[in-house]
Amino acid sequence: MISLEDLVAFSDLDADEVEAIAEHERMPACMAAAFGRTLLQADDGPGQIRDMLMGAMRMAVRRHDVPQARRLVATLRGFLHEHPEASFSRAA
Repeated sequence: MISLEDLVAFSDLDADEVEAIAEHERMPACMAAAFGRTLLQADDGPGQIRDMLMGAMRMAVRRHDVPQARRLVATLRGFLHEHPEASFSRAA
């Protein structure tokens, strides 16, 4: 049987990124891992994941969950470090 850890490892995302996608999309973590993997392979998928991480961070701030918001900031920084293509592009 495949475990959640196996799915997360296969997704090329870390557990916090998968958790944030699951929270933002309101889906189980196992589905979020597969969805995240699919998005990483799409043209603007990393940008969509970035937006989901930011959305989850905003939700944490709205409910005054400071520890979760801080975790999500760290998760977003790590994601952008690993996937620089997801960074916002500067307008000319």
